[in-house]
Amino acid sequence: MIRTTADGRVRTVTIDRPARRNALRPTDLDALRAAIAEADAAETPVVYLRGAGEDAFCAGADLDTVTALSDPEAFARHGQRVAAAVADADAVVVAGIDGAARGGGVELALACDVRVATPAATFAEPGVQFGLFGAWGGTVRLPRVVGEGEAMDFALSGRVVDAGEALRMGLVSRVVADPRPVAEEIAENRPDALRVVKERLRDEADDDARERAEAEAFARLHGRYADDIAADRE
Repeated sequence: MIRTTADGRVRTVTIDRPARRNALRPTDLDALRAAIAEADAAETPVVYLRGAGEDAFCAGADLDTVTALSDPEAFARHGQRVAAAVADADAVVVAGIDGAARGGGVELALACDVRVATPAATFAEPGVQFGLFGAWGGTVRLPRVVGEGEAMDFALSGRVVDAGEALRMGLVSRVVADPRPVAEEIAENRPDALRVVKERLRDEADDDARERAEAEAFARLHGRYADDIAADRE
């Protein structure tokens, strides 16, 4: 479930499945993409993306969905399109990360323009432990954000990174008690200037070919390890 509330120049979009650590199903992905489109249609300068509850920002893809996939490549492409919608939004999207960001939750945060963590935030790409990996654009965006060396260590180890290390890596730009005032601070600036600055900073070569290759690799691994993932869930 995705909830949206508008408050002046900041629109808050909340991933609201705290009982499942805000894990995302295909319907949630669609709702998130629609929420971003609605913010742009309303010419909202800043979107503040957060997770409900105190346990997690977003645990990534819902594992019940992952284990039941009939077309894993299409699912990866679905997540990539939603992450691209976040990255390409006219609004500045600020991720407020409190609690765990895992897998697709990390990738969703990477698609945001600004990532702000609380001291309780943690990050990991644990898919390699099950024979998979994050395939919502993470292999494209992660090295761009933190550099290739840090990206390799983080993604290949599957280890959990706390907020302090995430700040050192450049995975987040600030660690604060409450990330929302950062979104409000950005929203005090002129919307047209924000839009142009974001556009120029995001102007890079087309990543579509790399994302297609990412989705294809995810599908191959899913076919190989889906039964193991399902067994591990039992």
